[in-house]
Amino acid sequence: MSAKPVSPSWASSESARRTMVANRGRDTALELAIRSLVHARGLRYFVSRRPLKGLRRTADMVFPGRRVAVFLDGCFWHQCPEHFHMPATNRAYWEPKIARNVERDRETDQRLTEADWRVLRFWEHEDPAAVADRIERVVRESAVDH
Repeated sequence: MSAKPVSPSWASSESARRTMVANRGRDTALELAIRSLVHARGLRYFVSRRPLKGLRRTADMVFPGRRVAVFLDGCFWHQCPEHFHMPATNRAYWEPKIARNVERDRETDQRLTEADWRVLRFWEHEDPAAVADRIERVVRESAVDH
């Protein structure tokens, strides 16, 4: 039996590929910390859920009764203005990839806002307690009936 031919990887090296493949899509340390703080404040939410039917995007935390969607954005993947640095290698891959992520974020914000949702976005470098404070304040302020 012959082995399948290996297609060229998007990664600049095997080490870079392993690092990126190991990145978690959910349940990161930041997400777990913030969810724990928010839960301890008596708020209940859904995790990694689509806020709107027909919108193929998931929010990290969703409060459907209050129409609040929370996104915890990684500095690299979502182009944090403070911490993002474009990789020096394989720019032809990374520039459109990151640009599309940012474009998708803006489109998601717009579609949710148009559907009368509150959208909260936080960077991974933000203090979890401060993030939990903001989430709690917005959720408690949001009208129950829409």
